[in-house]
Amino acid sequence: MCRRFVVLCRELKLFSQAMVAIDSSKFKAVNSRDRNFTPGKIDRRQQQIEQSIRRYLDALETADRTQPAELEAKTERLQDKIKTLREQMRRMEWIKDRLTREPDAQLSLTDRDARSMMSQAKGTGVVGYNVQTAVDAKHHLIVAHEVTNVGSDRAQLSKMALAAREAMGKTRLQAIADRGYYNAPELKACDDVGIAACVPKPMTSNAKADGRFDKSDFIYIARDDEYQCPAGQRAIYRFTGEENGLQLRRYWSSACPQCPIKAKCTPSQYRRISRWEHEAVLEAVQRRMDKHLDAMTLRRRTIEHVFGTLKHWMGSAHFLTRRLTNVTTEMSLHVLAYNLKRLISILGIARTMKAMQLAGA
Repeated sequence: MCRRFVVLCRELKLFSQAMVAIDSSKFKAVNSRDRNFTPGKIDRRQQQIEQSIRRYLDALETADRTQPAELEAKTERLQDKIKTLREQMRRMEWIKDRLTREPDAQLSLTDRDARSMMSQAKGTGVVGYNVQTAVDAKHHLIVAHEVTNVGSDRAQLSKMALAAREAMGKTRLQAIADRGYYNAPELKACDDVGIAACVPKPMTSNAKADGRFDKSDFIYIARDDEYQCPAGQRAIYRFTGEENGLQLRRYWSSACPQCPIKAKCTPSQYRRISRWEHEAVLEAVQRRMDKHLDAMTLRRRTIEHVFGTLKHWMGSAHFLTRRLTNVTTEMSLHVLAYNLKRLISILGIARTMKAMQLAGA
């Protein structure tokens, strides 16, 4: 039904601007954090239980030495607490054993498909689902969405962009996403099918953080397949190696050991530059970002209010159903309701009703 409604919007010529913003947000599942377990959580909980048992045993020993009549009830209560804690310790051992059989070493007892993932907006962990969404930049209609239990966005860009392009019936598309989606193979996959991605590169240069030149300070000379360094020397191609499944070409200059500004460049003997075999794709993405300086502002005003609206409607509990299949259906109903209200805002009730009647006929 969601897809059919997007087709209706396409037939109404609402997707005249072939541009979408792609983003994700974490939605809470029925499963509470107390009923989600990872090896780290188990270890911390076992340490807490052991400390509590030692504390109660010390209190019990003190009570046994003094033996006043009024402490008998307290002694019995302490023994009950120790018994309860030991039962909890046995339960933790049982859960730890189950974790060894889980593919991602994580276990949720209420909703088995829910996963603990970081929420960047709050800076805390959320047990829930990661909802991927592509929103039309002109009318802010949701053209594609997917519910996943994978917390990272690194491998989601091309899939969501392709789904959006198909839903909008476009041959070419511009997709804007934040730096969480920056992934070289994903950007290459978008480029291969004619999708122009605008994604900022993460600022994670160790050299820059240490006050040294980073890769952006080296100019690539395509004609000669060489890099010009800040000192004016040429870093030439040496060999090709594989790293994390990527074919990387390595470059460095023989002048490095005698370079007068070597201290500002590298602590090693030579400054080595790596270039992916499809680095031209990443350079094209950067040129696109340099050309569209307001791309991230456009992304924020296009998509972030969509998540805010959906979460407001869904309430503090967010999802009410369990398991990925049911949660996906629940999310689709919310998306359909959101798109319907957006269409009414764009066309008005009368034109919306007429369009839906014609589509039904």
